[in-house]
Amino acid sequence: MLNEHDIKQIEQKGISRDAFLKQINHFKEGFPPLNLDRAATAGDGIISVEDNDVKALIGFFDDACNDYRMLKFVPASGADTRMFKDLFAWHDLLKAGVDPDELLASQPEAAAFFRRMRDNAFWEELKLVMDKEDLDADHLLDSKNFLPLIDYLLFDAGLEYADLPKALIAFHNYDRDFRTAMEEHLVEGAFYISDKNRQVRIHFTLSPEHTGRFEEKLKSIRNVYENRFSVKYEVKWSLQKPATDTIAVGADNLPFRESDGRLLFRPGGHGALIENLQDLKDEDLIFIKNIDNVVPDRLKPETITYKKVLGGLLIKLQQQVFAHLQRIKDGGVSMTEYRSMVDFATGELNIDEKAFPATPEEGIAVLQSMLNRPLRVCGMVKNEGEPGGGPFWVKDKKGLNSLQIVEMSQINMDDPVQAAIVKKATHFNPVDLVCSIKDFEGNVFKLKEFIDPDTGFISHKSKDGQELKALERPGLWNGAMAYWNTVFVEVPLITFNPVKTINDLLRPEHQ
Repeated sequence: MLNEHDIKQIEQKGISRDAFLKQINHFKEGFPPLNLDRAATAGDGIISVEDNDVKALIGFFDDACNDYRMLKFVPASGADTRMFKDLFAWHDLLKAGVDPDELLASQPEAAAFFRRMRDNAFWEELKLVMDKEDLDADHLLDSKNFLPLIDYLLFDAGLEYADLPKALIAFHNYDRDFRTAMEEHLVEGAFYISDKNRQVRIHFTLSPEHTGRFEEKLKSIRNVYENRFSVKYEVKWSLQKPATDTIAVGADNLPFRESDGRLLFRPGGHGALIENLQDLKDEDLIFIKNIDNVVPDRLKPETITYKKVLGGLLIKLQQQVFAHLQRIKDGGVSMTEYRSMVDFATGELNIDEKAFPATPEEGIAVLQSMLNRPLRVCGMVKNEGEPGGGPFWVKDKKGLNSLQIVEMSQINMDDPVQAAIVKKATHFNPVDLVCSIKDFEGNVFKLKEFIDPDTGFISHKSKDGQELKALERPGLWNGAMAYWNTVFVEVPLITFNPVKTINDLLRPEHQ
């Protein structure tokens, strides 16, 4: 199956032969579906925070946060093919001679986009670029000459949006200016992760081809926001590591080869970013939020409120965990203390009570192991029909239940029992979490030890007209954090405003 050139290529990526063969085996055997016990709901796995508690947690966070080194971690290295998929399709139809009126009549999304094209934050910049070529964007739009508008929006004669990361797409209008998604993260971060020295730390994950433009944009706007918010930004970025790439295979589950005979490797999905998270060795609190989930300033207050709620709750839980672990280290834990610690583990951290023996003599090592884990507090919104994962109680091979964020592809929907559990789900995962990756002695956990290797995704793709199968590693907030201690908190729907397609920017929340 492998020749000497293949072995050299694998080694150059930093992938061991055993890891490569395990990937091939995943294609052959697939991933076992998760065993859902029940949906996590308000009062059963999801905390609903009352107004008084919201104020208390915000106050606690504001008082405590100066003692913590905080960072905002923004996954921004994913492909943006979905965002402009419709525009590419409309471009091809128009180029093939389809009448614009026919396109508008047959494609509701196209009708919505062109009817409100001027409402997009990119419009004024697009007009300026086209003016330099003696093209009147307003006239072209009014006369339904859409093809040049798409050309100058997507391709290298104009704004080149087809080649930009989502971080550098114009999201929101402000008077005569606009902000990109990256800028909105800088602004948002100034309101809840600035420390006593007004330092704001943000870490983006990027694709290699986007680093130059990212740094150029950051250099051009950093001082603007530092002066506006009286902060200093420490902005860093990292790349998804080549060793986390995964092999692609054909329908026969043999390695897929490019035209030159080389093996085809693909990025291993956002689960690979657990390696980037591992490298953040100085941070005490890490807020994680996707690049496209940002809002204009008028809607930021509620987002900032609940960031502080999540952060305040994590700090409170972490302080209790650390106190219990220090007491265990000191030795001589009494039966009363042991039961109190177990009650905390089960009642506050959602650890299954069946994991704990009845007495400290038998159970103290188990308790120590269960408490001494990375901790995450995750916001959950009520399900309004958005695609994606959600919170569930999942039963493992030992019969123990734990809270997990589960993607639909991890569930056997042909099983009527599992399908019925999914129908009872009430909440959705907006990727809005804060986490701690240090133990009670200040050491960074080895995060790979808390991954469930039996989770992952296999998807069907194509390259150069040939069908292939791709392997995605356990998702960052799915299997890659499967053995973290997890708390779910209900947050308002207004805190979740993703931009998956270009028309999402026309939603009221982004105008």
